[in-house]
Amino acid sequence: MRPRRIGVIGAGYVGLTTAACFAHLGHDVVCADVDEARVDALNAGEIPLHEPGLRELVVEGLDRRRLKFVLGSELSDVDFTFVCVPTPAGADGSADLSAVEEVLGKATRGVVLKSTVPVGTGARYPGVVSNPEFLREGHAVEDFLRPQRVVVGAQDERQAREVAELYAPTNAPTVLTDNTSAELVKYASNCFLALKLSYVNTVAELCESLDADVDGVTEGMRLDDRIGASCLQPGPGWGGSCLPKDTLALLATARAAGVDFTTLEAAITTNRHQPHRVVDRIRAELGSLSGKRIGLLGLTFKAGTNDLRDSPALVVAQLLAQEGAELHAYDPCVNADRPGVTVESSAAEAAAGADVLVVLTEWPEFAELDWPELADEVNHPLIFDTRNVLPRDKVTEAGFRLIRTGR
Repeated sequence: MRPRRIGVIGAGYVGLTTAACFAHLGHDVVCADVDEARVDALNAGEIPLHEPGLRELVVEGLDRRRLKFVLGSELSDVDFTFVCVPTPAGADGSADLSAVEEVLGKATRGVVLKSTVPVGTGARYPGVVSNPEFLREGHAVEDFLRPQRVVVGAQDERQAREVAELYAPTNAPTVLTDNTSAELVKYASNCFLALKLSYVNTVAELCESLDADVDGVTEGMRLDDRIGASCLQPGPGWGGSCLPKDTLALLATARAAGVDFTTLEAAITTNRHQPHRVVDRIRAELGSLSGKRIGLLGLTFKAGTNDLRDSPALVVAQLLAQEGAELHAYDPCVNADRPGVTVESSAAEAAAGADVLVVLTEWPEFAELDWPELADEVNHPLIFDTRNVLPRDKVTEAGFRLIRTGR
């Protein structure tokens, strides 16, 4: 592989990871963003994201002069321009493409569309290559440098192969196809994961009704290689920057195409039900929630990130606050109060005087908390573990009554 000059438009989650990782693979990368403060911080090696390994790659790229950050929204003197700008979803699930269209109107050299866009977008722009991202928050660097697959779609196969060649050091399987199919791969993949998560959450609810153990059920399911081990952990719902947006977008695409995608619609409805289930179970134990002090462990939509976008934990908190509960929370990556929630600096502070503790994010460190200390802090030794991450023996030996999802 020969090093190429790569431009990246947008220094957000996808753009910053793309820029830093391409520089690590040996390419010369310039990343542009319209936020001057962010550009200055990045050039100083400071990143706004909690993403393992990303800061180290940014510093490495800067030190080796393979990576730099500039202010603006267009680049010249590059072989490829990767478009990594936001495409926020509207209430009906449709994506706002204004930022993408602005960049595409300016870029002229080797334009590669990495932003998640409605199916069919790339085909409307001659010469544009579609290269969707499959980055899991908390694992973005790993997913870029050791991807399970690289998908590239273009009207011209030669262009697709040139883009695929940029990833050659990763030795990943490569799928070369047309623009529309490449875009659909991203949506179809994410929506399938959403289907699995909604399915297992309903199985967990069934287990509660039948006095079964969801952990035993999912253990048996994982051993079937037709099902696989991923996305079988029940919880308070799925969220984040991708699944909610992508499910709505694909559903809107299906409706526009005249396709009845009832399965996906049911998964979305099931997911919206999950935070209400959590609150219902808490209410069943405490009675009226008005005036009750509740300690929340975890606010981010999943462990390993500081992302609060569409977090089911925040939906649960909002529902509890609406019923008059007093909320105190601890999250390793959140230090600012949220509406109706006082964020504390430790789990012990969140637990102080609590009538119940509720685990809402699967941070591994929660399993290692000093449970006897927390038992001394709470008003009532009751825990709802919506993620099933706490060690039962340690928690119960400390005097807590532990209620888990799917048990």
